Amino acid sequence: WKAFEELGALGWIGPKRPKMVVVQSTGCAPLVRAFEEGAEHAQPWQGAATIAAGIRVPSAIGDYLVLQAVRDSGGTALAVADDEIRAAQREMARDTGIYTSLEGAATWAALIALQRRGFVSGHEDIVLFATGIGT
Repeated sequence: WKAFEELGALGWIGPKRPKMVVVQSTGCAPLVRAFEEGAEHAQPWQGAATIAAGIRVPSAIGDYLVLQAVRDSGGTALAVADDEIRAAQREMARDTGIYTSLEGAATWAALIALQRRGFVSGHEDIVLFATGIGT
């Protein structure tokens, strides 16, 4: 989020900013819970468990910065279930040729959920961060 502000200050991008979205697993979703409760900080998640180890973060450092960026951007936060993550991994590979990590697949699962909810439409540019390869 900070990078967008800095690029805007330099005049390299216009004033429009993306909506930031937090995606976590239903088995470990402290930021989602804090967002939904309107809290400034996330409380540690007890009994964290998910197939996507990279997003199994029961106590996030900088939680308040993430929550502020999501709120300032008009974004949202949501959790997806492990079965949705696994299905999204297969679907993403089939539809795009990208066999991403489970963490990356969580973003695909979240996109599907956000489309169903009407939060995003088919007419928006969307960037999903999927930085790992599937296993």
